[in-house]
Amino acid sequence: MAQRKQLKLGAMLHGVGSSTSLWRHPEIQSDASVNFELYKSWVEKAEGSKFDLVFIADGLYINEKSIPHFLNRFEPLTILSALAAVSKKIGLVGTLSTSYSEPFTVARQFGSLDTISGGRAGWNIVTSPLEGSALNFGKKEHPDHAKRYRIATEYLEVTRGLWDSWEDDAFVRDKASGVFFDPAKLHALNHEGEFFSVKGPLNIARSKQGHPVIFQAGSSEVGKDYAAKHADAIFTGHETVEEAIAFYQDVKRRAAGFGRNADEVLVFPGIGPVIGSTEEEAERKYQEVVELVSPENALLYLGRYFEHHDFSQYELDAPFPDLGDLGRNSFQSTTDRIKSVAKEKGLTLRQVALTVATPRPAFIGTPEQVADKVQEWFEAGAADGFMVGSSVPHGLEDFIEQVVPILQARGLFRTEYEGDTLRGNLGLPIPENRYAKSAERV
Repeated sequence: MAQRKQLKLGAMLHGVGSSTSLWRHPEIQSDASVNFELYKSWVEKAEGSKFDLVFIADGLYINEKSIPHFLNRFEPLTILSALAAVSKKIGLVGTLSTSYSEPFTVARQFGSLDTISGGRAGWNIVTSPLEGSALNFGKKEHPDHAKRYRIATEYLEVTRGLWDSWEDDAFVRDKASGVFFDPAKLHALNHEGEFFSVKGPLNIARSKQGHPVIFQAGSSEVGKDYAAKHADAIFTGHETVEEAIAFYQDVKRRAAGFGRNADEVLVFPGIGPVIGSTEEEAERKYQEVVELVSPENALLYLGRYFEHHDFSQYELDAPFPDLGDLGRNSFQSTTDRIKSVAKEKGLTLRQVALTVATPRPAFIGTPEQVADKVQEWFEAGAADGFMVGSSVPHGLEDFIEQVVPILQARGLFRTEYEGDTLRGNLGLPIPENRYAKSAERV
């Protein structure tokens, strides 16, 4: 009898939250974004419930209009390295930009995290949507959307090549003979490309999972192609199961078109569940958060997607303004969707801003109702797993404590880890070392 397919779960750790006002709630620790003990407790709870991974987002540009969590937070690789020391099985995934970093440094950083954690590292590749990022890296201009993805393609090629610098049995470490490594199993990359010139080799070997797991979250056409061709897992976000199914089928089809096994490209919609002992309690929790958001803060939050555009210049209750191509060089898929929905539904600026700042979660209700929704999406072919965040106080903890046991009882989620690497628990293969593979063919 074939074993029933099980879903995967990740936990998004966002400190005081990814909204403008959640930090004001009396049940939120106002220093949560820089509170290591709190992050540690989240990881312990997620690992105790057998989550596949925790995820740390990032960005490279702030101003006085940025949301509170972005103003003062941990750098992903730093906090993940610390969390590696206080966890054993859970994956550790962090965001790092290919537009504002160097492949050798990043290959070394993620290679180190992968080894420190025993093969549990994951890299969420972003191309940095905020144009102001260029100002923090001595750049005269922010690369356009298409160029950022060309950079990202070459960047990942270089990074993967560097991770293969050492074959897995290169380090002999024979004290009697004095042989520390086999020179024949050390390989320089000697890459010369459009954007990067990297000789190599890298000064750290592969971990037991081979390469860190590659995550990506692009939802534009070029972003979906990049993810389908290169990523092991894809973060996404959808309001309805129909939208999620369409995206899922689209990226799986693209992956197959690139000659990949579509089952080895995992799709993780992000959700911010709101859970109550009754439907009424869940609704009350959601409304408490909605009431914390002023129209002014909602406009600021909306503006971050549109290159920090000043929406206060428009009449709040007039139709959503015509913005032309504004936002297409930053959060392209998000801004295109906002403009499209506003036009189709005839929404005012106020309605759009409040909806974007405090979107009504698709996963709201009692633990059983939220578990039902998770099961519905999973079994309908809308997701391989979910990235679970907190859109209300204790949202992640509520999901862990109240929903996960239901999913386990239904046989939809593991009760024990299958392995001790991120690839092992996600069911992903270990990438062959390109040089060892070439040698086998000779």
